[in-house]
Amino acid sequence: MAPATPELISPRSSRVLAARRLAKRNFRGKERLFLAEGPQAVREAAGHADTLVDLFATLDAAERYADIVGEARAAGARVHLADEQVIADISTTVTPQGLVGICRFLDTPFEDILAARPRLVAVLANVRDPGNAGTVLRCADAAGAEAVVLTDASVDLYNPKAVRASVGSLFHLPVAVSVPVEDAVEGLRSVGVRILAADGAGAHDLDEELDKGTMGGPTAWVFGNEAWGLPEETRALADAVVRVPIHGKAESLNLATAAAVCLYASARAQRAPTGCRTVTES
Repeated sequence: MAPATPELISPRSSRVLAARRLAKRNFRGKERLFLAEGPQAVREAAGHADTLVDLFATLDAAERYADIVGEARAAGARVHLADEQVIADISTTVTPQGLVGICRFLDTPFEDILAARPRLVAVLANVRDPGNAGTVLRCADAAGAEAVVLTDASVDLYNPKAVRASVGSLFHLPVAVSVPVEDAVEGLRSVGVRILAADGAGAHDLDEELDKGTMGGPTAWVFGNEAWGLPEETRALADAVVRVPIHGKAESLNLATAAAVCLYASARAQRAPTGCRTVTES
């Protein structure tokens, strides 16, 4: 006798309809739930305590990623087998990978970030592009930052494009959201963090700061909007406005690239046993 075909969830199921609505910000905020699409994001969500609520999987994906489905079940998530059309309806990608998770919000209160006395923080001030926001979060994670702060004028952390662009880093480090930039700067400075604003027209050169050995202490980098950077009132809040030097003929660096350079510069300086020195020093 041939094995019975597993029962698939109905496209009209209340769970499917609720999942579809999470593509919209107002529903995400109301339910405090968001979509995590693809095997990498679902695996990270399953490994983050009390985060993954539901997992929708095609039969093929459930077989191909049996270990991830098992981790999801072990984490207490409800697993629903679905046809490809249901996954396509839930997913926000052009080519879904067969797994879509529903996760609880996991942002951290800003006060908790301050209480941990972080040494490296990325502050996204008025960053509107979700892909850039997610990529900066990924860069911060890779550089060993201990927190990311999104100001109240920045994109929704749980925008599906931002979640995808973070490639799982959203689940790795504390992220505070909707913090006014003035409060972010004041709070971080109150726990001994130096505030550096990244700006192409900054008075301070990143190479020179590294050579002077001034970047080894706790640091928060403030990154601005993709199109117009940081307004004067935000630059004025910083202890220094720092530019990434352009040694070639490129006009500028995009936000995510500049963020990676700045964060890694701080990470290197903080890990140097005697601080940053010039290459000519013995």
